[in-house]
Amino acid sequence: MSRAYGANALFLAAFESAYGVPPAPGFVKFPFVSSSLGSEQGLIDSDILGQGRDPAAPSRDVIKVEGDVVAPVDLRYFGHWLKALLGPPATSGTGPYDHVYGSGAMALPSLAVEIGMPEVPAFFLIGGVRLNSLQMNFQRSGHANATFNAIGQGESRNNTSQGGVPATLPFKRFGQFQGQVKLDGAALANLTGANLTYTNNLERIETIRSDGKIDGADPTIAALTGAIEVRFADTALLDKATSGDPVALEFAYVISATEKLVIEAHEVYLPKPKRAISGPGGIQASFDWRAANNTAAGRMMTVTLTNDVETY
Repeated sequence: MSRAYGANALFLAAFESAYGVPPAPGFVKFPFVSSSLGSEQGLIDSDILGQGRDPAAPSRDVIKVEGDVVAPVDLRYFGHWLKALLGPPATSGTGPYDHVYGSGAMALPSLAVEIGMPEVPAFFLIGGVRLNSLQMNFQRSGHANATFNAIGQGESRNNTSQGGVPATLPFKRFGQFQGQVKLDGAALANLTGANLTYTNNLERIETIRSDGKIDGADPTIAALTGAIEVRFADTALLDKATSGDPVALEFAYVISATEKLVIEAHEVYLPKPKRAISGPGGIQASFDWRAANNTAAGRMMTVTLTNDVETY
């Protein structure tokens, strides 16, 4: 009897032309760190009385298809993730190419995702997958990863892969040491850590259906929030937070001028934080910021991926 191992697991995905209808061709084999995306169906305890103290059989509840996927922040595959999160990019250039994604798209594409365990064999095909949120951390060292929360419509199990011969791309990963954060165009001094979360705030369309699936997952008001941790060495950030005036934050991973990922939050508001002293070491301040729509940029966030991929 073969046993499934994460080392051999497969993660394939393709964009759907119609929600919940997996395409025949077009699957891409993605590198990933972990995945909890899948379906679950809970049980409802029986409410029957008059049959003694032992309970009657439980009833089955609705099917939920959701979970998190942790993916490496890389030069090429990450463009597909951004397309699913934000919509198709505006691409310019003749190589290298600049792929520009913007927040606030009215309609988002959906994915068909297949998670396979070849040893069993069992291949779980999940249709109607939309990305709800993205979470990223910036720190001094380590791997650069992104956590995507996803909501799907339904799942089916097959004995063979439905992805055909999936496409692959040369894999080149960004490292945390290549990360940088800028405030109003200048490198942020005394920075010890930062994170950001973008969410589409998807709303499940939970209609009554015999198959237990949802009708869709529609985007509502988006949100971009995060935190920056700095050593308390001057009052520059504190003054900006106290004034109430917005600032611009830029998060980036840069290998070279032709290989980079830049995330711009055009209008960010900083709260006035406490300065906690917990011992003889350095004093830090944490700013839990949130972004808003910027009328000049026409959006809240712009993401630019520069690489050698012609189109997404």
